[in-house]
Amino acid sequence: MELAAGFASISRDDWRALAAEVLRKSGAEAGAPEEVLSRTTYDGITVAPLYDADDLPGDPGMPGATPYVRGSATAAGWDVRQRHAVADPEAVLADLENGVTSLWLVVGPDAIPAGELGTVLQDVYLDLAPVVLEAGELTAEAAEALFELAAARDVTPSGNLGASAARGPAGIELARRCAAGFPGLRAVTVDATPYHDAGGSDAEELACSIAAGVAELRALTGGGLSAGQALGQIEFRYAATADQFATIAKLRAARRLWARVAEVCGVPEAGGQRQHAVTSAAMMTARDPWVNLLRTTLACFAAGVGGAQAVTVRPFDACLGLPDAFSRRIARNTQSLLLEESGLGRVLDPAGGSWYVERRTADLAEAAWTFFQEIEAAGGIAAAGDLVAGRIAATRERRADDIAHRRFPITGVSEFPDLHERPLRRPASPEGPPSESGAPQGGAPQGGAPQGGAPEEGARLREGGGPLAGRDGLPVIRYAEPFERLRDLADALPERPKVFLATIGPLSAHTARAAFAANLFQAGGLATETSGQGTDPEQIATAFAVSGASVACLCSSDKLYAQHAAAVATALRKAGARKVWLAGKGHYEGVDANLHAGCDALAVLHETYDDLEVTR
Repeated sequence: MELAAGFASISRDDWRALAAEVLRKSGAEAGAPEEVLSRTTYDGITVAPLYDADDLPGDPGMPGATPYVRGSATAAGWDVRQRHAVADPEAVLADLENGVTSLWLVVGPDAIPAGELGTVLQDVYLDLAPVVLEAGELTAEAAEALFELAAARDVTPSGNLGASAARGPAGIELARRCAAGFPGLRAVTVDATPYHDAGGSDAEELACSIAAGVAELRALTGGGLSAGQALGQIEFRYAATADQFATIAKLRAARRLWARVAEVCGVPEAGGQRQHAVTSAAMMTARDPWVNLLRTTLACFAAGVGGAQAVTVRPFDACLGLPDAFSRRIARNTQSLLLEESGLGRVLDPAGGSWYVERRTADLAEAAWTFFQEIEAAGGIAAAGDLVAGRIAATRERRADDIAHRRFPITGVSEFPDLHERPLRRPASPEGPPSESGAPQGGAPQGGAPQGGAPEEGARLREGGGPLAGRDGLPVIRYAEPFERLRDLADALPERPKVFLATIGPLSAHTARAAFAANLFQAGGLATETSGQGTDPEQIATAFAVSGASVACLCSSDKLYAQHAAAVATALRKAGARKVWLAGKGHYEGVDANLHAGCDALAVLHETYDDLEVTR
């Protein structure tokens, strides 16, 4: 039986003809539909509007077999891993009793003290629940505490010690110890999330992770482990984002790249990369944080479909401070729903065979391998710090420009903001201060308003105003922060700054552009007030004067602009308007500048704050 029987055969040329006709009617620029409808990622990869069998890059293999594009495991499902940075045994047990299958513990002076690991794990069955450590300079101490705890209970621990063999002999010794007597315990974590958190692209994150992995391999084999043993000691951690296809392709490409490394090492059978996917911290928002529930669900879905063996969903309020019991519960239930109710845990590589996914996986792997070779040519990841930082900075600037122009929309922040949202307050996290976002209208946020601008728009701020340094000196960013800082500033003022919308004509004429202008100004925390229906310049100017605003924006149709824009702008000037914007395009007497789709919204907001004489 042929499923396509009875359907007419359609070629790519047939699609082109139909697409070209639709584009012509919509007024799109002339050109091949593929050119008009394609987009380019930050890695220079073209994402086409249509894929067919001719786009397949080759045989991706089978799940559990080299080159591991379709997964390193032969069983579906993944490990539900929850992160804890506070010594809270009750929270740990609540997670394990309600769906979590492994623990990720952050150990350090500002997190869980190494001496309290026994308390945190006092009721945890270490032979059932793997433990992953993140302890930095305290890795050896934390690992020893875990070993002692397991020995006292006469069990064999599993998980990952979070060490780095490339950073010193302690990591090599831990790897030897794991390889010799703890088959379920790995010693080394290659954490690629700092490259993502610094604003890097998918290929940059992949390339840096592979370069770091190779550095670990060199250190481990130099320390006496065989290539196969060394490969078995390493786990990789990647960021998963709400761009589900990008995440799926990234995880699949990562396995392809690592399989190539194992092949070059002469042990292709040991090239099945162990992956831990973590929902992106950079994509999280402090404003309208409930939208983070949707972002993390998409990211978790993509991580599962992409073949990660372990997944961590960040609580939706993680960037506000210490997550509460409710947010931790929702985070773990997100995974339970996808595994159990949605059935993602029953299928191996559900994206396999998709013309689009296979092509994007191959293109991403190629881009990442090219950058990896550049890093290696520069002396490896440790010596290529300037190269890596410069490349990521360039990508970060491009993304920041897209965010500013709202080509990279952030729901609830740069798009569809709610100035009257009820703020969420969370206690300070041990890893940083509570968020300064989410203050109610007219009230100062915790810690007061942020002062001054960051050296880099979007870089997370220290108390002194400089960018917060991540690993290897890379900054730590959240995409929403440039808009959120303006929201914080407006919320901290005694009265919210206001922009007057001069709505010319009936509702049908001005609603669309008034909504557009209000959305833009409110994204920066500015209130808006409209003049209502009408075309009389004097009535509009009177309403402006009553509003108390000093900046105005004309909102109407092109036809009514031609008839009334100049007169209304002149009347507003006489009424005291310092700046007159126009929503749309066109030049009219008395109008200073235009708002339009694709304009630099952040620049407009900063300029408006200056015009309103608000100190930033």
